[in-house]
Amino acid sequence: MLPYPNINPEIVKVGPLSIRWYGLMYLIGFICSYLIVKREIKRKGIRVEKDFLENLYFYLILGLLIGARLGYVIFYNLSYYIENPLHIFALWQGGMSFHGGLIGVVISAWLFTRAKKFDFFTLTDMLVLTAPIGIGLGRIGNFINGELYGRVTNVPWAMIFPEGGPLPRHPSQLYEAALEGVVLFTILWFFKDKFSRSGILSSLFLVLYGIFRFFVEFFREPDPQIGYILGIFTMGQILCLIMIFSGALLLSYRIRQ
Repeated sequence: MLPYPNINPEIVKVGPLSIRWYGLMYLIGFICSYLIVKREIKRKGIRVEKDFLENLYFYLILGLLIGARLGYVIFYNLSYYIENPLHIFALWQGGMSFHGGLIGVVISAWLFTRAKKFDFFTLTDMLVLTAPIGIGLGRIGNFINGELYGRVTNVPWAMIFPEGGPLPRHPSQLYEAALEGVVLFTILWFFKDKFSRSGILSSLFLVLYGIFRFFVEFFREPDPQIGYILGIFTMGQILCLIMIFSGALLLSYRIRQ
């Protein structure tokens, strides 16, 4: 068994305000995404108007936050929020969904590209290239927070998490950081110039992320308010199956076109 490092989630705290590792991870992820997309636009010789990227990321961040929160409300705890609707706005209490955030980003990107008359799939191909950076860093933030830990196990690298009881558990946040972050980024970066048609890289992201997340969910503790679906699957796995199916449909659609 390995000792849990027990890093203070707060980097700096001044009165009621604090800077946390989790928030910093997402900030770094967005900065990296902005710089890589800017590089790709320049490398591909795509002409865009002034402040294109600044406006784009404003709407993407807004879509991510709204989608992630509503996704958690709808997918993971709907009955509670129906009884306590004002708690939907209590973001400081936690509760964000990756799949909801993804839907929010897709909607924001689609509306933005329609308004700017920019090819939607050209944009999403550049965005998914950067997504694993934010995802991987976010999982490291989850690890530092000691949340979203794994199931009880006796593997040599198991850890006892402060909020996970006395039994050792899988550090599933690190599994996700490796697969959904490092491995996924490496694969997408390798294939980024291999396809002549836009949208194929986006479909590859949907399929691969869905597969990686579906696999890791077998080691991750299910959400206590939901538990297992059909006695074996988690809500995250159900959403990942939909994601894989959607990615396969998109791939078929773009290839036929």
